[in-house]
Amino acid sequence: MGRIVHFEIHVDDMERAKKFYGEVFGWTFEDWSDYAGMPYFGAVTGDANELGINGALIRRQGASPEPGQAMNGYACTMGVEDYDSTETKILNLGGKLALPKYALPGMAWQGYYIDTEGNIFGIHQPDKNAK
Repeated sequence: MGRIVHFEIHVDDMERAKKFYGEVFGWTFEDWSDYAGMPYFGAVTGDANELGINGALIRRQGASPEPGQAMNGYACTMGVEDYDSTETKILNLGGKLALPKYALPGMAWQGYYIDTEGNIFGIHQPDKNAK
């Protein structure tokens, strides 16, 4: 045991966050609010037969992260097929650049962004030719 099996993204505006993650990554959402006793939407991130985990959007219980604040938590990184088109979607839907695209030589392209709720996340496109 000890493997990550679920994640939660804390959000200020549930509908805005669902739109952002739904349109950028194709996630779908299930309302689990009655079960959780608060606004809580399960995030289905892909086919159950593919490697990966599902998570949820949860209403933030405190102050939003301040711009420039040090990371306080885990940064989730999503695998993508096309880094550049995903970046365009992120920026067009209100996300911001945190750390520009860089090569993990011989492995992938990686970069970090800030979602509409102030949270940092990464995207990762496998590419053995990255340099």
